[in-house]
Amino acid sequence: MNDDTSIRFLHRGRVVRLRDVSPTRTVLDWLREDQRLTGTKEGCGEGDCGACTVVLGELEGKPGHERLRFRAINSCIRLLSSLDGCALWTVEDLQDAQGGLHPVQQALVEHHGSQCGFCTPGFVMSMFALYQQRVAPCSGPCRIERQEAQEALSGNLCRCTGYRPILEATQKLPEYPRRVLDEAPVAEALHSIRRERGLDAGRALRPRTLDELLQWRARHPEAQVIAGCTDVGLWVTKQHRDFERTLDVTGVRELQQVQVEGGTLRLGAAVRLSDAFAALEAHWPQLHTFAARFAGVPVRESGTLGGNIVNGSPIGDSMPLLIALGARVELASVRGRRELALEAIYTGYRRNVLAPDEVLTEVRVPLPRPASRVAAYKLSKRFDDDISAVCLAIDVEVCDGTVHHVGIGVGGMAPTPRRAERTEEALRGASWTEASVRRAIDVLRQEFSPIDDLRASAAYRREAAGNLLWRYWLETQGWQHLRLDSLAPEALDA
Repeated sequence: MNDDTSIRFLHRGRVVRLRDVSPTRTVLDWLREDQRLTGTKEGCGEGDCGACTVVLGELEGKPGHERLRFRAINSCIRLLSSLDGCALWTVEDLQDAQGGLHPVQQALVEHHGSQCGFCTPGFVMSMFALYQQRVAPCSGPCRIERQEAQEALSGNLCRCTGYRPILEATQKLPEYPRRVLDEAPVAEALHSIRRERGLDAGRALRPRTLDELLQWRARHPEAQVIAGCTDVGLWVTKQHRDFERTLDVTGVRELQQVQVEGGTLRLGAAVRLSDAFAALEAHWPQLHTFAARFAGVPVRESGTLGGNIVNGSPIGDSMPLLIALGARVELASVRGRRELALEAIYTGYRRNVLAPDEVLTEVRVPLPRPASRVAAYKLSKRFDDDISAVCLAIDVEVCDGTVHHVGIGVGGMAPTPRRAERTEEALRGASWTEASVRRAIDVLRQEFSPIDDLRASAAYRREAAGNLLWRYWLETQGWQHLRLDSLAPEALDA
């Protein structure tokens, strides 16, 4: 068997090799239909409910210092070919050799964390990923705070509203006898199937290098480019679309880099959203709540920053923030490379300037200026795991009472993510006063023509966008507790 044409991954202690796999075959369908492993459930089929959650293991780090990175992902929208080079765990894999429950399972049993039970396997796997990330590596005592538990389970929706006991079980995980997964044989197996060249499985392509990606893109401009499939996966499950060929960018080494160079944070297009947000938070810690509200953990662990940008949804949350920060993107093909402002790539609703042989390769974000203040706001019907009705990101630098620099990105207000150019112009060079901010609010409410839809009316969007700019002004004046996440219990009692 030619291993350059077979999908290879580790499951249940053995290397699985698959050939002639449809490029739209999902991990969930393979598990339930081919392997009869029905513990993983199908709920929404679009990466929202978390009933299908499984855990992937990937080698990360420099050669000789690699560790397994455990990621909880939605198997319902993840394409099977993307498992190449990974290890896979499902709920059936957690018991020990004698049939004993994993601490995650035991905690859920003892804290009554299951009601109807349909979504329980997904909760178990999200908790297992958290356990491997936080509890298993600890050599001494460790704690899981309530907020950490809530964020880890943000992509799992309990239809019976049984969140309290599930969260309690998650927090109690460090108190159970530790179950340490022997990573050495897993890492050895993953090393044995690691590719130097890309996967060419006929209709499913997964290059390993940027040069290989650009060559294959030029050769197959009709191929559907995929990354984490958190959007394209829905085209398969909801629209029943098939693709003649897919081109998966997530195996390209050069597109997985995060580095700081010359005052710029450089993020490869295939960097997972969770890692991209972590890199942004390292320089703008105040963005944590905003980042944690981007979908749920399984979506952030699967989707990529480049995929979110190229997808171009007018309500995609990363783009308003990056626009406000002045991000630029690099597009590449066999013909060369070009760089442009992120907002300049959009030509209309889900349309962009990429040529058929081009791919987005890198996002470049200027590092913070000393006097700048960055904030990002998201309004949605649910706090966790929901799509924005309005998103507003603001970066203002005030020197001697005057606005020296301003960047404002908006989502949900136009057919594409946009820069609020007229509002920026109203503020640039103005005194940072209530009067100037109120004038800018009036401009912002008139700058765009949002639509009415199921998430919000046009009137609400205009009003809310202005209110968010006003909130930003109040926060710069020292007002406290303007956001729910800032309210401590004692503030609620006041």
